[in-house]
Amino acid sequence: MPRQHGPGGVVRPSPRAVTAGLVSLLAVAATSLVAGPVAAATGAADACALPRTQAHHSLGLDEWNSAYPRPDHPLDAVMVFLSFPDARPVTTPAELTSDYFPATTRFFQRASYGKFTLRPHPQRQWIQMPKSSAWYGIKRDWANDRRSAYLHDAIDAADPEVDFSKYDVVYLVADPDAPGVDSDATKVVNFDQPLHADGTDIRRVVTVFEQHPPDHNVLAHETGHVFDLPDLYHRPSDGKGDWDTYVGDWDVMGSQFGLAPDLFGWHKWKLGWLDDRQVTCIQSDRVVTLESMAAVPVRGASIGTRLAVIRTGEGSAVAIEARSATGNDRSTCSEGVLLYRIRNEAPSGGGPVDVIDTHPGTDACWDRSVYPPLADAPLQVGETFSVPGGHTTVEVADRTPSGAWTVRITTGT
Repeated sequence: MPRQHGPGGVVRPSPRAVTAGLVSLLAVAATSLVAGPVAAATGAADACALPRTQAHHSLGLDEWNSAYPRPDHPLDAVMVFLSFPDARPVTTPAELTSDYFPATTRFFQRASYGKFTLRPHPQRQWIQMPKSSAWYGIKRDWANDRRSAYLHDAIDAADPEVDFSKYDVVYLVADPDAPGVDSDATKVVNFDQPLHADGTDIRRVVTVFEQHPPDHNVLAHETGHVFDLPDLYHRPSDGKGDWDTYVGDWDVMGSQFGLAPDLFGWHKWKLGWLDDRQVTCIQSDRVVTLESMAAVPVRGASIGTRLAVIRTGEGSAVAIEARSATGNDRSTCSEGVLLYRIRNEAPSGGGPVDVIDTHPGTDACWDRSVYPPLADAPLQVGETFSVPGGHTTVEVADRTPSGAWTVRITTGT
């Protein structure tokens, strides 16, 4: 097939040849580890399972951090709605619940292929905090003493109405119209010493300060942290500049506004939603057929490989997966075969995942993408890309009638 060389090492097919296709009470390190979804993996998949490190939300996945609930079975989440004496709520708990559910439950059901269900239990009444919203000084990087007071006051105020021992996840939802509430303060807070209520330890809570209606997919992002997933965005040191340079639209842990927010295959492997039969560790030249990451298996049909991994070092790897306009990715800017690097020692917010731009000279979807330079990152049928810094070449040879992608991987070994 005649080819033309594009920018950045991409070999493009000739147009005539192709017509298709916490309080800083942060519990950064685990106190105990248990066998994770890949610890029992056998064969080639196990060879690419990076070891877990002490980095906050490390993407090593040979062990599971038992301080976090594992979403491999249904989990129950309580939503506590907090009002303040300096404001009368103009929305109801039922209206705020509908901002997040059933959308968040459906997001995780699609992402997990039905293996995980998040069951919300919203409280029906507002629970009033003892101090004004302004007193708590709520903001993104708020003072530890005021944040600590807010969290303790919230649990104490809710405890007579809520049996916390029944729930795996706690959402503290503030009145969005209270004058001291800042939507930028929405986040997960981990405690170095858990709070206690109803005979149970509360290790972390999701503090929700969103406007009504909230940011799209914001609760899916924050809930991902509850399951030990890292932030994938880049936060500029001066607060200025682009936040989405690492992964762009390609995972909700990068941006809740992403056009293709389904979780990376590496995340799904870590969480146990991909098993070792769906992961191929590339140790020599191979041709693999990759099912789309967001594709839902037809009832009774088996799904083949979804993720191919090349180990590049003791704590690093390159992952290869297919992304298509379906499921959580139905609004994607582009389809194709996506490549990204993983580093197990990079902490949350420190670039544990870095999408490889196979078309560095172009961008796409300026009107919709959170970071257009990476919106067209995937390889298309007929394109070949040499991964920088190594000897690996990836060629997308074909797309099958079912929508899977045939990929030829050359390692140079």
